[in-house]
Amino acid sequence: MFQRRTHQVCVCIVAIFVARLVFADESKPTDPLPSWNDGATKSAITNFVTKVTTDGGKDFIPQSDRIATFDNDGTLWCEQPMYFQMKFAFDRIRAMADKHPEWKDQSPFQAVLANNLVEFGETGQKGLLEVIATTHAGMTVEEFHETVRQWMRTATHPRFHRPYDQLIYRPMHELLIYLRANGFKTFIVSGGGVEFMRPWVPKVYGIPPQQVVGSSGVVKFEMRDGTPVLVKEPKVEFIDDGPGKPVGINRFIGKQPVMAFGNSDGDLEMLQWTTEGQPDLGMPRFGLIVHHTDAEREYAYDRDSKIGRLDKAWDEALKKGWTMVNMKTDWKVIFPPETADRH
Repeated sequence: MFQRRTHQVCVCIVAIFVARLVFADESKPTDPLPSWNDGATKSAITNFVTKVTTDGGKDFIPQSDRIATFDNDGTLWCEQPMYFQMKFAFDRIRAMADKHPEWKDQSPFQAVLANNLVEFGETGQKGLLEVIATTHAGMTVEEFHETVRQWMRTATHPRFHRPYDQLIYRPMHELLIYLRANGFKTFIVSGGGVEFMRPWVPKVYGIPPQQVVGSSGVVKFEMRDGTPVLVKEPKVEFIDDGPGKPVGINRFIGKQPVMAFGNSDGDLEMLQWTTEGQPDLGMPRFGLIVHHTDAEREYAYDRDSKIGRLDKAWDEALKKGWTMVNMKTDWKVIFPPETADRH
């Protein structure tokens, strides 16, 4: 009898202890941004989201107006030592070189094949556009998408030795999820090519292709063997960078964002348009810049960088009070854990 009662008492004690743990966990709010260190930057984000989603509050924004735009290169994923789409184009030139022996002596292809970035840089925008046109045009949109997917399955970053689509910033990915959970519609507004991004963005970021705004080339309709297709031409249609970003937002989204996220001077106009444009609408606005300060875990660069230069936008952020992310101190981790999954 004594042993039975002792056993019952022990079971009760264990049950009470477990219940306390369960209820303690239930009462403790879940951190929506676990990869962000607590501090002013994280609080600025969560405080803004709380005030604009609190029904009845003076700063409440209807869900239909909760538009958030994100740059991609350097804001959602790594952009060093060169823009990943440029690396894709360079790899395509090398893959096509056997059919073009003349490229060995022809600029800018000669510099690409020799992996001479200094020489290639001297060709300027003309050289870049020629490489992009050569590697991106002549195929159907679907053929191009499949080429991008194949590259994502095989290419790896020279420093991190990981697939490029695994070099997204985990804190920013959490932010995308957090905003969508609070009724925001998230868009990518990038200087990168729209057809380069659409094949992998939905799975990686959870953003559908119709919410990707980017630079684009001319596409024409054709009938090939009785099948209707869209064919990419070697002509630039729209550059979605710098002052082109607000134009692209107006053209493809049709509403001014209330939140904008960038990392470089190429995002300056988007941040200005989001935080200062159409003040008569009377809605709170939020601008954020990711400052690359962590050379050990990623890269450190700003005013003097050729890739992702942060100069004028930095000055504007300080003047206008935009939130500045210090990557080294604000983020607990940079990239998500490595996986074997390849698109």
